Amino acid sequence: MEPKTCLHCSKELVGRADKKFCDNQCRNEYNNTQNGTSNNYIRKVNRIIKMNRNILAELTPKDKSIKVTQKELTKLGFSFEYFTNTYTTKAEKTYFFCYEYGYLDLGSNYFALVYNKSYFEEK
Repeated sequence: MEPKTCLHCSKELVGRADKKFCDNQCRNEYNNTQNGTSNNYIRKVNRIIKMNRNILAELTPKDKSIKVTQKELTKLGFSFEYFTNTYTTKAEKTYFFCYEYGYLDLGSNYFALVYNKSYFEEK
């Protein structure tokens, strides 16, 4: 029977029969290489959503909604393609949320910004 080798560095393995790596460093480097592309994409999207949330948090009072222009949001770096969830009202209006902060397209390049405090209420 041929000896088993480390999946990362190809050194001969000593120890358990189901061992795949010679040490933690090889295991980490192997997994980082395998998952690097998808993890980088996830990190990029999370960074954009966090930035969107921070922009909305900076502009939105916690006790009322306000109206801003698309130009104002875009100038701050807001990206309308990324959000965490949506909420559609009975009147068929759709709010887009970045966690607890949201926006509603009012038309004519205006948006209503809202804060949804119900995310923090105990259920």
